[in-house]
Amino acid sequence: MDALIIEQTEFSPKVVLDPVNNKFEISGESRPENASKFYEPIVKWLEQYQAVLFYQKGQSGKANKVVFDISLDYFNSTSAKHLLDILKQLDNYYNEGHEALIRWFYYEQDEDMRDSGEEFSKLINVPIEFIVRE
Repeated sequence: MDALIIEQTEFSPKVVLDPVNNKFEISGESRPENASKFYEPIVKWLEQYQAVLFYQKGQSGKANKVVFDISLDYFNSTSAKHLLDILKQLDNYYNEGHEALIRWFYYEQDEDMRDSGEEFSKLINVPIEFIVRE
């Protein structure tokens, strides 16, 4: 499966979905003009990747562990809905027995970002590890 890489802009985050290097991340600011248009290909890619994980597990008995890094400086309320869609897709992986972990990066003084991660963690089963950024 090909990687999906979207470069960061002033209004949208950098996105790396790279199964070959097992690198999955969203970073920067998320306030795109049309959040649905921005996030739709990301969610579709993650849905397709679920089939890859299923195939890997069927072939070898084990699929790659998915560690998804979220390192956002800011996201607006429209982006929050789409971030939840991404987290729910990762939750699907986890609920199907695949190893998955979300690493939520935030600055120590940014309590709102920490709180947002904690709120998301109440809505999914996949573990979220909170990491203070330097």
